[in-house]
Order: sequence, then structure tokens, then C-alpha cells
Amino acid sequence: MLELGKLILKHRPSVSVTFVMSNPSTELVSANPFITFIPLPEVSLPTPITSFLDLVASFFEIPKLNNPDLHQTLSSLSASSNIKALIIDFFCSPAFEFLSSRLDIPIYYFNSSGACGLSMFLYMPTLDKNTTESLKDLDILVEVPGAPKVPSKDIPPVLCDRSHRVYQYFVDTGKQMFRSAGVVVNTFESLEPNACKAIQERKCIPNEPLPPLFCVGPLAITGESRKENECLTWLDSQPSRSVLYLCFGSMGVLSSSQLKEMAIGLEKSGVRFLWAVRAPKEDGQTQARKTGSIATEPCLESIFPEGFLDRTKDRGFIVKSWAPQLAILNHGSVGGFVTHCGWKSILEAVCAGVPMLGWPLYAEQKMNSVFLVEEMKVGLAVKLADEDDFVSAAELEERVTELMNSKKGEALRERVKALREAAVVAKSEGGSTYVAMERLVESFK
Repeated sequence: MLELGKLILKHRPSVSVTFVMSNPSTELVSANPFITFIPLPEVSLPTPITSFLDLVASFFEIPKLNNPDLHQTLSSLSASSNIKALIIDFFCSPAFEFLSSRLDIPIYYFNSSGACGLSMFLYMPTLDKNTTESLKDLDILVEVPGAPKVPSKDIPPVLCDRSHRVYQYFVDTGKQMFRSAGVVVNTFESLEPNACKAIQERKCIPNEPLPPLFCVGPLAITGESRKENECLTWLDSQPSRSVLYLCFGSMGVLSSSQLKEMAIGLEKSGVRFLWAVRAPKEDGQTQARKTGSIATEPCLESIFPEGFLDRTKDRGFIVKSWAPQLAILNHGSVGGFVTHCGWKSILEAVCAGVPMLGWPLYAEQKMNSVFLVEEMKVGLAVKLADEDDFVSAAELEERVTELMNSKKGEALRERVKALREAAVVAKSEGGSTYVAMERLVESFK
């Protein structure tokens, strides 16, 4: 959202951008002097969070509790400013209904993921109307306009249980998006042409009015200045496109047994690797760590097979916890990326021209993995065990070898290199993303 605000200012420096949000940090405010930040007061949920679905439901319920404060903030701003548009995050959907009847301000939705995922969310009201069963109780392929067929087991859990309130939140959001002034999405048209076309042709909700679609991505993909890091120095000594980078995002954690199995698979593959390893998850821990928690450094000797570090020291490098991902992906020695399929990581890899091996963990990542392989055609996917999503050493070895040392892997590498160039063209003057941004800021008038 912040990168979108910066892009709006780049296209229209005369516009002022104000962020209304919970607890903007001092660092965030000081790093962005050209943006105004207005904090919302903290609110407390009336009921405790006891499940993952409750947690996601709270992402909608907290903004709903903030509606009166948001209304007051915007009313005060209107007294001194001419508010041209309000762009809300997907989870701030409760603000749409509340504010639409109270303020005469065009409201836009910002979808920070891609067009295939957006098509799924927009299609939810139709899917809800066409079936009475929960997806969690079905074993089917779900057909979504403009997107590959997705196995029902790979649909995000929040969309699979009709008995939980969070399901209805997503259905309602899909309906409200069609009544908005526009939908801003973090993708570019040549990356997901079928989904973009399906949305624009009103295939998600037939006979409903279509708001403008603004494909303004890829956002936040910048060539940040290289900072000295031991892993980057190590990459400098490796052959071109020879290193496999493995990282599961800021919240991805795996079990000790899975980390050990990965080590066995990597060693057998013979591939050079740079691996960002987090401390293994504890019993009962979800895949996502709490935001803001401090990750403990893993004790590598206790996790990996005996002698693994010594046997692979000449072709492998382990980073404990955090790794400078953008710099790594854009390094000339990196030729593949094992990813959890978070949308930001996918975009970063595409813009670096690096093919991927999808290993989804939670949320919408399994669905993203399908899109990665079937629609974008920029990667492969590991096969997850049905009962616990475990990936065997043999499976990892086979997929890694296929990605790094096969004709199919080379074809993927050429495909993603072409998309990297397409992303540059899209953001250049006259490109699809540039034109979409111009359309967006012009619509504010």
C-alpha cells in the first residue's frame, strides 16, 4: 500500500497522500516525509481468537470496529482538503458499506496479490450461489474464470468452510468490490493475461456492473543498493546461474524432520545452494509466526544429518533466519528459487528473471502455486504428502534437479527472463502499468 502511495506521488506530485492506519511506527513515518500518517486508536475484539479462521476473521472485524473513528477522521480531513479518493485494503471491506452511505468519496479497493487470486475472490459470490456445500467437504476441481482449475484442497481455508463467519466476509467483499470505484491490483497484464481479461469481461459475476481494473504492478520491486553481506560475497565466487536459493518468507517455519529431509535431498541433488533456515516450528505451532516476534537462530548441528555441513561446505551456504532476498535473486549466480509462493516473492523472482520451485505452506499459497505453474508458467511445484504436506528427500532431489539441470528447467528460465523484460516494458512510459497508473490518477478527478 505504501509503494502504491509512492507511485501515485510519482505520477502526480501535486496530489497529497494520507495514510489512515493502526499504529504507524516512528521508522515508517520518518522514512516517508512526503506522506502524512494519521493513526487510528486501538480497538479490542469482544471475543477471543481460538483458531486460524478466527484470526483471519479478526482482520475484517478490527477495521469494522474502527469505522466510527475512520469516519470522523475523513470528515475532519474534508473540512480542510478535497478528498478525491479513498483506497482501502482488501480486509478493510467493512469500511466500504459504512462510508458509502455517509460520505461522498469514491472508494477503491487495493488487492496486493495477483489477478488470478483476485478472480477467485470476485467469483466467490457466484460460487456461493451455485453450491450449498463447503469446499472442505468436496474433492473437486474448482473452475475460476481466467484462472487454471484449482483442486478444492488447494483453495485457501478461509473460503472452504461455510459454517464460519469469515467465509461470508469474503463473499460480501467480492460483492462490494463490484460496486466500488475501481480495483487496483499488484500485477501486470502480460504476467496474468487470462485472469485480467476474464475480470474485464465480467466473467466473475455476470450481469453485474464492472468497476475499472488497474493493473499497476509490480509494486515494490526496486534495485535496492547492495549492502555488504557474507552470503553475497559467497555468491560472487559461484558460477553463473548455478545456485539454488531456498527461502520460505518472513513467517514460514518448518518442522525439524522436514528440515532434515530437505538437507538430505539437497545433498543428493549435487546442486549448489543458498538456504535461509529458520528455527524449526514447535509442536502445535501454525505455519505463520506472530508478526513482530523475534525469531531465534536455529542450531544447525542439531537439525541437519551428521556431517551435512562439512560435506556441503564447498557448494552450500546457510543463512540463519533473515536473508537479503532482493539482492540474492538479482545476483548473477542464482539460477533457481524454492519459494513458499507468497505473491511478493513471486513478483521479486519474476522481476529478477529467476524460475521457481513452489513449496506452499499456508493461506493462499497453495492456490498461488497452481497459478505459478499453470498460468504464469514460471516454475515447477513439489508434491506435498496428502496427510501433512511433508516433502520427501527424493521428491525434493528430483524437482531441484529438474529445475536446475534439465531442458524443462532451461525453458522455464527463458520464459521468466522474457517476463522480466515485459515487467520493465510495462512500467516504462507507454507500458501497460504506466498507462494503468495514469488512468487511476486521472479517475480521481
